[in-house]
Amino acid sequence: MNQEAGTSPEAQNLPGCYRHPDRETGIRCTRCERPICPECMVSASVGFQCPDCVREGGGSGPAPATARPRTIAGGTVTADPRLFTKILIGINVAVFIAIQAKASLATDLSLVGAWPPAPFQPTEGVADGQYYRLVTSMFAHQEIWHIGFNMMSLWWLGGPLEAALGRARYLTVYFVSGLAGSALAYLLASPGTATLGASGAIFGLFGATAVLMRRLNYDLRPIIALLVINLIFTFSWSGISWQAHIGGLVAGLVTGYGMVHAPRERRALVQYGTSALVLLVVAVMIVVRTAQLT
Repeated sequence: MNQEAGTSPEAQNLPGCYRHPDRETGIRCTRCERPICPECMVSASVGFQCPDCVREGGGSGPAPATARPRTIAGGTVTADPRLFTKILIGINVAVFIAIQAKASLATDLSLVGAWPPAPFQPTEGVADGQYYRLVTSMFAHQEIWHIGFNMMSLWWLGGPLEAALGRARYLTVYFVSGLAGSALAYLLASPGTATLGASGAIFGLFGATAVLMRRLNYDLRPIIALLVINLIFTFSWSGISWQAHIGGLVAGLVTGYGMVHAPRERRALVQYGTSALVLLVVAVMIVVRTAQLT
């Protein structure tokens, strides 16, 4: 699942957040009108407020749990907004090192539908019950350039998205997108083709980032340009699993939309319900393909 590196686009000619001056934003606190970035946004009855105004409005001392700073998607604002991105990168790097030490691990972890192909009886593959390959293939890389591109993309896209969504919602988008990419590759690719890489999940981050930028009224042209470039590489280079890229992208767009556009009064239901619906589609694809191969 090869994927080309992309950079995290930034808005232009916008003021910087009053707490994070390096982060440009088009959103202001509805009380004090100071510019605030997604990490500092606290959902209010009308618009968003900054953490200082929330604390002042709730009296002295720390704000109550229901009024503590939240991300635009309702997640908890944390001291290290890139923690899970760092963990994901660490897992990918650790698996890459393990594969370099033992090359056969790539075969054991990659996504294979059924091997050997018909008319032989499959001895391994997802169709033979090795469903774990749908997940392990998301963390496996063989070439240094492959993991290099993917991890740079994960850092540039994942970090800001984790800060904007919150950890739980960010991981949900990441894994749902990665599984959707694996499922579409399983459904449409040759059953004997081995695919691996984090590209499906990363394309999902592309989609979710585009939705978030649209929600914040940022200029979409940079992210669209990067996405188009990556899609051109996807369909013009041989050996790239376009199925994983498209599956991840569509899942990222859908789950990302659910995350940032869910109404506040039933936010969790809409967010995780949308993710569950995407996973249901993933399960249907897996069942259909398994029936075809067995």
